[in-house]
Amino acid sequence: MKQTKAGVVQIILVSSLCGSTVYAQNAVDLGKMEYESSCASCHGTAAKGDGALQKYLVKAPSDLTTLTKRNGGVFPSQRVWATVDGRTDTEIGPHGAREMPVWGQLYRTDNTPPSEHSTSKRIGALVEYLSRLQER
Repeated sequence: MKQTKAGVVQIILVSSLCGSTVYAQNAVDLGKMEYESSCASCHGTAAKGDGALQKYLVKAPSDLTTLTKRNGGVFPSQRVWATVDGRTDTEIGPHGAREMPVWGQLYRTDNTPPSEHSTSKRIGALVEYLSRLQER
């Protein structure tokens, strides 16, 4: 009887572990997807500022893996959010326009109907992903 209970417990434990492993493998990393589709072409796949399009830009893209280091050891999530969103940015680039696209407006128009919630979710996921890329 005790062996049967132990066997059942083991089966349940193994099943739950296998199920969580399958779930983890199938989980979508929205931040990584946003980065790859919106940022990697300029900032590079490793976020080092060496993307395929960087040679065509007036100003080289920054190394996004050193944001924390350049901000006294604290990831500047609010500043990163504002830079990515860009809709409230008052800073004008050297040629009369922002150097980086205003993703907040683009993300908003990607939605049908446009949703501020969806835009915020996408930017938040991207900011969280960038925080994970920081050099330690």
